[in-house]
Amino acid sequence: MTPVKTPATMPATRNPLPRWAETLRQKYLAGEASTFVLYRNVFDNFLAGETLHNLQSFLVAELLRDTKKHICEISLERGIQVLVGKAGAGMGTAEGESTDGSTLLQSLHALEKQMRAEQSTAVIVPYADALLPAGEPSFMAHQDRQVYLAFHRWSLDQTLTRGDNITILIAESLNAINPGLLSNPKVAAIEIPMPDLALRKRVIAFFAPRLTEQQLSLFSERTGGLRTVQLASIMAGSEGHGLNEDQRRTLILELLHGTPDAQARAGTLATITAGMTPAEIIRLIEPGKALPVGDANEEVLKVIHARKREMIEKECAGLIEFIEPSYGLEAVGGHEHIKHELLAIAKNLKAGETTLTPMGLLAVGPMGSGKTFVIKAFLKEAGLSAVALKNFRSKWVGSTEANLERVLATVKAMGPIAVIIDEGDRSFGSGGGEDSDGGTSSRVIARLKEFMADPENRGQVLFVMMTNRPDKLDSDIKRPGRLDRKIPFFYCDSAPERVQVLLAVLSRYREPCAASAEELLTLCDRLAGYSNADLEALALLAVEFARSRSGPLDAQALTLAADDFMPPQEQGMIEFMELLAVSETSRRSMLPKRYQGMALSDIQSKLMAARRLALAR
Repeated sequence: MTPVKTPATMPATRNPLPRWAETLRQKYLAGEASTFVLYRNVFDNFLAGETLHNLQSFLVAELLRDTKKHICEISLERGIQVLVGKAGAGMGTAEGESTDGSTLLQSLHALEKQMRAEQSTAVIVPYADALLPAGEPSFMAHQDRQVYLAFHRWSLDQTLTRGDNITILIAESLNAINPGLLSNPKVAAIEIPMPDLALRKRVIAFFAPRLTEQQLSLFSERTGGLRTVQLASIMAGSEGHGLNEDQRRTLILELLHGTPDAQARAGTLATITAGMTPAEIIRLIEPGKALPVGDANEEVLKVIHARKREMIEKECAGLIEFIEPSYGLEAVGGHEHIKHELLAIAKNLKAGETTLTPMGLLAVGPMGSGKTFVIKAFLKEAGLSAVALKNFRSKWVGSTEANLERVLATVKAMGPIAVIIDEGDRSFGSGGGEDSDGGTSSRVIARLKEFMADPENRGQVLFVMMTNRPDKLDSDIKRPGRLDRKIPFFYCDSAPERVQVLLAVLSRYREPCAASAEELLTLCDRLAGYSNADLEALALLAVEFARSRSGPLDAQALTLAADDFMPPQEQGMIEFMELLAVSETSRRSMLPKRYQGMALSDIQSKLMAARRLALAR
């Protein structure tokens, strides 16, 4: 009788295993589980030595080939296919033959019989969420329940588990798998993460061996969030039916003919334009632009950034949107205390001072006070990439949670990065209606809170939430460890501040102002209570008046605009929002002078009175 091959005899593989694969191997050797669920980055390629595999090929060639006599694949589409070894009686589906539930069940029973008889079998289930979908058992089809019961029983059957048999389920989203199977103590879920910095560097070197060590380090840092398969589509060594590297170099040399360092530029650009058509390359290359002194890689990084943005937005199917601010904090008028605070945070982020970097920022204040513009300017000042969360909610069961997990995995791999949540009271508002969506909203918010509080994200993922109604936020989301710094925004308190805002607005629009300092102070003295948005609207109206009479933008044009412009009349709501900002701030030094010395009890009593007045309508 052939001796049974126990898990303890499972030999090590030839090539070093990724961490997730080594975790699977160790858990299997320890007898912790014999059924594993691989999830998250399952549609990527995996580099082993000098060979690039998809996930199933990697499992067969690198993890299981030398340790299992039989390896088979089970899928809803093709039934059971034998990959290594022989097929038992009644097992497998002929090519072109359709597979229905009854046929699949018969094949599963035949496979189980072989596993008991010969043992040492590996079962791989790609698209396991199609075969074992999540859902209420009472709503599942009879055959779906039978398939689920078969896999559940296999994971607990000691005859099968002691016989050196292993089952590997593959699904992009863990939430899409039958929860009854996942809750089984003998089933282990293992996340396949996005490539980290070291792996990206190794992959880029594999595809583009001509790059220098300095370029490898730089490019691997700037490609965070990309999968191996996406890196392959960018780098020169990737295979395809388009232009090869030499053809791309020739095309780019023609575009750069006569410019400084054309040969060097063409060589590097040809390396990172794999998969692009000639028309795309022509649009991307800037022949007339000279290389900046001391930074010969800026041009290449621009190309990488453009391609990375395109790929990630496509990967996340519109769930996130990249934010690329045009101005730094030097373009912000007023808000001196806020700028000082944000400059200190930006300095720590640039220096990699993780301990001094907040987990998140909460920008609060009345509408039109400049929250969005100042935060975007801070992102540019800090050199942070930034994305805004878009609508990842779906009407389909389980899709919302799957969308969120995809976004969070991508965001974490892209770090350091800022995640912007504008109008946070709408996304995290503590309102009713939890039962109307089956608890999806509460699960989504709970998962976001968990991610925001993860200590590993400090210095890597900075959440920035903006709202004018922080009272609608769950108090748990505002605690230290999630949104550490509460930054209050207010309208300008003095005429000089309003002058700064007006001049900053005109400077951004490249509109020269002919009014004198005294004239501007006189004008702005009468604009008390105007928001930053009001001042911007007034400035642009003055530009319109100046152009209509073909004259300069002088005091007369500004005065005409001030006489004509009517700001919103919502003083009660504005006062309420200001007091909310006062009550939320984490530092008194960022408050206007009229609030700095106010006792907390007075702030609360004023806030309650303002709330009654503002919400009475």
